[in-house]
Amino acid sequence: MTETTFKAYKHEQGAAYAQARPGYDTNLYQCIVDNHAATGGKLDTVLDVGSGPGVAARGLAPHFAHVIGIDASEGMISAARSIGGVSSTSEPIRYEISGAEQLGSNLDPPIPDSSVDLITAATAAHWFDMGRFWPRAAQVLKPGGSVALWTLSAMEVHPSTPNYQAIQEVLNKFRSEELGPYLLKGNILARDLYIDLPLPWTIEQPVPEFDQSTFLRKEWKKDRSDDVPDPIGLGPQTVNLSQFEKRFATSSPVIRWREAHPDAVGTDRDVVRKVSLEVQRILNEAGVEKGQEKLTGRVQSVLLLVKKKA
Repeated sequence: MTETTFKAYKHEQGAAYAQARPGYDTNLYQCIVDNHAATGGKLDTVLDVGSGPGVAARGLAPHFAHVIGIDASEGMISAARSIGGVSSTSEPIRYEISGAEQLGSNLDPPIPDSSVDLITAATAAHWFDMGRFWPRAAQVLKPGGSVALWTLSAMEVHPSTPNYQAIQEVLNKFRSEELGPYLLKGNILARDLYIDLPLPWTIEQPVPEFDQSTFLRKEWKKDRSDDVPDPIGLGPQTVNLSQFEKRFATSSPVIRWREAHPDAVGTDRDVVRKVSLEVQRILNEAGVEKGQEKLTGRVQSVLLLVKKKA
């Protein structure tokens, strides 16, 4: 699978992406680090893949002496470098242009074999060619190293939002009718919480260096019975319509829709603007004053943890 939408990002787009997308709770990073350390992993070097503007790299930085964030997009890496960040030893985070299938083999110097303790991919692995990613991950990971992959689903409207069912119907309609033609396989993998994401033992040429017996899949679904907060989706979040539009605009199907309809961008015919106006109308009809429109959304999420044999 070749991802081209985000790869083509310019610096300004990467910066806008960083502002619109929320980060992840510190409990997520602690959960990953605790599992990694409890199963023999060290806290020397973390490699964040598909790093984008560096959200997860910076989140993990306090736990590791050396932090590397790589992304195939020059614009994303430019944005990450402008934001910066330092490791637990005050070493600047190293951001480099490299794809998930290369994992730094194209760099000078390249990322050495058996040099990385933890590989992470935050809402990115669904764009990787996993048949090429896993063998390369086995190369750069130290024995006993870990791979942590996580993602979240599309937002659903929380029942606390006035007339939430009508708003959800609007979102469902726009996603299926307007954005449906612009969905790619990666979008489906993320939507389905990585249930079909290729793993080291399910790809065409399995990678025996990874331990299937210790594989961990942790889900945070909306109908779960426990009260453990979701550190990936961050639980219900309330946004105004401007924030909703900015976040919605960072989704890859919207970006592809806009590429196909350049004359509509910036007008009321734009796909994001149309759905926002519909949401505004429904909220106003429910008694929300103009200028005070807000909606609360929630997502479902999943974390996959894979260990390399010691």
